[in-house]
Amino acid sequence: MAGVTFDPAAIRELAKILRETDLTEIELVESDSRIRVARQITVQALAQVAAAPAAAPAASAAIAVAAPEAEGPHPGTITSPMVGVAYLAPEPGAAPFITTGSRVAQGQTLLLIEAMKTFNQIRAPKAGTVTRILIESGAPVEYGEPLLVIE
Repeated sequence: MAGVTFDPAAIRELAKILRETDLTEIELVESDSRIRVARQITVQALAQVAAAPAAAPAASAAIAVAAPEAEGPHPGTITSPMVGVAYLAPEPGAAPFITTGSRVAQGQTLLLIEAMKTFNQIRAPKAGTVTRILIESGAPVEYGEPLLVIE
């Protein structure tokens, strides 16, 4: 793509869309040109995202899960690296990747997050035991949202 130039106004417009929609990245592909604009969320914004499920009216199970988080996030909490739909099994009807109490190895697939029709494997950053699963399969997840806890 050497020598390819992009319209700065188009890039600014994509950045504006990111801010307005709270997306973390957006990509535009036209013929052989591709523009990808991404932004990082600050730690303060992540704390607000994690607190949002506790504040929103939700099922009693979600409220019960969010209550212990009020003390502060567990150091073994695995958070979502993207916005999408989380799946605990590789396909409908299959056994889940993990269950509460499962021993996991570093790099083992914990779950999938579907984003933009792509399934992304979420892998264990460390070995340990899954002590809590904080989401349900098929549930939408936000960037930075706690997914599970590994101790």
